[in-house]
Amino acid sequence: MKPVSPTLQPVAAGDRIEVIDILRGVALLGILLMNMEALSGPLDLAFTGIDPHWHGLDYWVDAAVYVLVQGKFFTLFSLLFGAGFAIMAQRAEAARRDFTTFYLRRSGGLLLIGLCHALLVWSGDILVIYALVSLPLLATREAPQRWLPAMGVATYLCAAAMMLLLGAMLGLVGQVEGDGGALGSAMAQGQQTVELQRQAYGHGSFGQAVAQRASDLGTALSGALIIGPEVLGMFLLGSWFARSGALADPARFERLYRWLRRGALPVGLLLMLISASWVPYLAPGTFTPTTGAAYALSSVASLLMCLGYLAWIVRWRDRLRVLAPMGRMALTQYILQSLVCTWLFYGYGLGAFETMPRAWQVPFAVALFALQVLLSHAWLRHFRFGPLEWIWRAMTYGRWPALRR
Repeated sequence: MKPVSPTLQPVAAGDRIEVIDILRGVALLGILLMNMEALSGPLDLAFTGIDPHWHGLDYWVDAAVYVLVQGKFFTLFSLLFGAGFAIMAQRAEAARRDFTTFYLRRSGGLLLIGLCHALLVWSGDILVIYALVSLPLLATREAPQRWLPAMGVATYLCAAAMMLLLGAMLGLVGQVEGDGGALGSAMAQGQQTVELQRQAYGHGSFGQAVAQRASDLGTALSGALIIGPEVLGMFLLGSWFARSGALADPARFERLYRWLRRGALPVGLLLMLISASWVPYLAPGTFTPTTGAAYALSSVASLLMCLGYLAWIVRWRDRLRVLAPMGRMALTQYILQSLVCTWLFYGYGLGAFETMPRAWQVPFAVALFALQVLLSHAWLRHFRFGPLEWIWRAMTYGRWPALRR
């Protein structure tokens, strides 16, 4: 690859919208807090609500993470991906250069990085879904700006509708076949998958872990009918936030942000508490009309809370500016979180799988995040991009951008 030409190059640091980097930095902390249980134990025992096997302080910490964090920050990260898409499209149009080819290379590069992450590091990867869902996002490039909020919310709510439909269908199957039918088999399969993950990740070799990750990736992709609409909906909302100027000039949208802080966040929190009280836990391999309705409610709550969090972060952006370098290296730092945690917890690393109490996972995540912030500041004093950002840009532009300052 050759050095980047002056006419086709990554955005200079001075041209970045700082609040987007700050939001990415905060989102990375939320994502790490959400992922800790899945990084330190079986993947399929995480993201299932408030796990009843925890007791005392561990139980209440698990509940707090579920109510306040889970599902709120990967959606924020998705919104920011959509904002980045819109900004790149605007700059390509202003420069009168082809955007589609450029964007397809960018999505292909993200897909390759995501597959390497999912197969070689950690199977809870979200980048593969982002890369795949970024393709239908491209089709919305010419959509009128005023349509984007309605399109985003409607698309996002398709995931809640799918949860209701799936719960209803499985409920009918259960009535027809009884406990010993397909539902009983699904529960047994769910428990078997947990044990396979426990053996492969907690006690297996690197090769065994890779084989299990390949299986987990196939399962994750089969669930794209639910997570895909959520991600695409947030992409569309993010496109509106960027195209409208709500991120570049928040002062012009103070009324919107005030409503999100004072209205969307409290209502979302109330709905989340109702959902968590109604169905606190979903055992692997089980799904009923009741759990489908409760999780659909939690999906709506997560959307509202995500937007409320965004509004508060925008308001406190001056205090949170220290996190901007973390956001500029979001791809590198997201994968670094997986590398550190799998090395610490997995059997082919230090072997601390399922040994860290839930209450200790939160301070561990905060400490790791703080070290990453320091690393980001130190790295960006000497380099223009994070290591993976540099590689991703090379894939996108077809040339090596200058790395050192």
